Amino acid sequence: MPTRTRTYRSALRSEQAAATRQRVLTAAATCFADRGYHGTSLADIGARAGVSVETVKANGPKRDLLLRAFEQAFTGAEGDAQLADTDAAVELIALPDPDAFLEGLTGFIAQANARTSRLWIEFLSAANTDEHVARALDDLLARRRQDFNRLAAELIERGIAPQGTDLEEAAAALSFLWSPESHQQLVLQWGWSDERYVRWLADAARRPL
Repeated sequence: MPTRTRTYRSALRSEQAAATRQRVLTAAATCFADRGYHGTSLADIGARAGVSVETVKANGPKRDLLLRAFEQAFTGAEGDAQLADTDAAVELIALPDPDAFLEGLTGFIAQANARTSRLWIEFLSAANTDEHVARALDDLLARRRQDFNRLAAELIERGIAPQGTDLEEAAAALSFLWSPESHQQLVLQWGWSDERYVRWLADAARRPL
């Protein structure tokens, strides 16, 4: 019995630690988007998350919190996994109908961009002045390039993208058109509705890229 009790308590502590980390990253994303990277302190993040500054520090330095907060906000989980390997993407890829696949994919991208468009701008800004953030950004962009190559391949294989579409050019175009910046400009600045934005994302995939 003592061993089982210790195992239970250890599992409970791990779950509590994971929940606290998720709360810290969610708070960090909000603070960075609202106050900017340089305008946000660890105390701000702790206050938003309802935890102590020591707890925030235990979850990593500010530059790491920025990266992990973005990952969590975009895909739903932090880490170096490719977007195409997430549970949501695997479910979408399993859809046999091309229209259902595109509808689900553009809905996912639109929601992810809505959660991260302001945070992404702060990420780019921080990379200009912090070499550690710049390296993290380079790694993230490399993963993003791989993701969009895989997404473009799916669109071409399913006949959604026009026949004869060049894979490399399609991936580059989608990375540009489906970026958080597009949400920033079209929804936040131009006032497009979420529905109009999703339609635009889908139309972009069907046009010659």
